[in-house]
Amino acid sequence: MAQWIKTDGTTIEVEPKNGTDFSLDELQGFVGGYIEVLLCGDRYLVCDEEGKLKNKPLNMAATMIADEYYKNDCIVGDALICNLNQII
Repeated sequence: MAQWIKTDGTTIEVEPKNGTDFSLDELQGFVGGYIEVLLCGDRYLVCDEEGKLKNKPLNMAATMIADEYYKNDCIVGDALICNLNQII
């Protein structure tokens, strides 16, 4: 199961429409733009590649997940955290 982490702190459980892996359109819909995929241990964190340029708000929950792997950076805008096999 994947989690859609919104900037307001809410987390929503989501699944791919086809039941196995997310399409590019689905991923772009969750983050609101072009995607950037970050490897965080045994999961992917998907965020908006241009989120900082768009001045999207800080996503503290996603930043805390990414901080273990990407120090001194922050995640902005909505993000998706999912298993490695959910993105091909």
